[in-house]
Amino acid sequence: MSLPNGPRATLILGTRGSKLALQQSQWFQGRLREVAPDVQVTLRKIQTSGDKIADVPLAKIGGKGLFVKEIEEALRAGEIDLAVHSMKDVPAQLPDGLEILCVPPREDARDALISRDGCRFKDLPQGARIGTASLRRQAQLLNARPDLRIEMLRGNLDTRLRKLKDGQFDAIVLAAAGLHRLAWAQEITEYLDPVVSLPAIGQGALGIEGRSADHFVRGILDRLNDQPTGTTVTAERAFLSRLEGGCQVPIAAHATLSDGQLTLDGLVASVDGKTIIREEIRGKIAEAHVLGVQLAERLLARGGDKILREIYGRA
Repeated sequence: MSLPNGPRATLILGTRGSKLALQQSQWFQGRLREVAPDVQVTLRKIQTSGDKIADVPLAKIGGKGLFVKEIEEALRAGEIDLAVHSMKDVPAQLPDGLEILCVPPREDARDALISRDGCRFKDLPQGARIGTASLRRQAQLLNARPDLRIEMLRGNLDTRLRKLKDGQFDAIVLAAAGLHRLAWAQEITEYLDPVVSLPAIGQGALGIEGRSADHFVRGILDRLNDQPTGTTVTAERAFLSRLEGGCQVPIAAHATLSDGQLTLDGLVASVDGKTIIREEIRGKIAEAHVLGVQLAERLLARGGDKILREIYGRA
């Protein structure tokens, strides 16, 4: 089947149907309108496997790819022309023929604590119930506070906030970026220092996926790409790819740029948080991908490989 790659008057943008996904897609739809006013962009909501299965930890049902699989199938079939993803949901390996064509400017990458009684992380009572579905967060929070009770929390942001207010948890941890995008920053009790909770790979960034051969869409998206964000996400995703990571393993990485240098902070942790192997690497911005791979290699050599083998059940 021949897929469209030339000029057209209408583009279809695929998105998940959650409140946050729609807000992100509508925001990007507006940006597209600014740079390509003659092209009509319509949204198409696509329900993903991750949206359908909301009561099981992602690590047990296949990981982060569950939030993009059906959208990518629609892209490959030509049913949509581009898609907006949260980069932290995008697996390291993309299907043949698809590519992240644009990464807009990044939002706040930090994790945010929201507590029912306004307690900061260090002041939460002994044995407090913390809601999160992330093994990455679980491992780091338990490393800092072994007394905490980490309990599964899934669902859209509004569902998670409601569960907190209903008294099911003493506090929950969410990505600050989503709260900012929905104008819910007032709910945040505390931004967690990356020393305590290093963010997920790609957290705070959006990725616009399209077909590699679609030159028309690529040409439009080139005008909306943010090079600094793209560079930091490249380093983080190279780290992810080398570790073969996903939602099944507690890994984290966050890159920053300063004075022509890239700094990448990364970790591999045991699920119980008792072991955390963490290191950072610095180098030239142009070497973002290489730095991500090198940092992953260092952590594997220091014992990260043993942790990953145990988690994946490999001998």
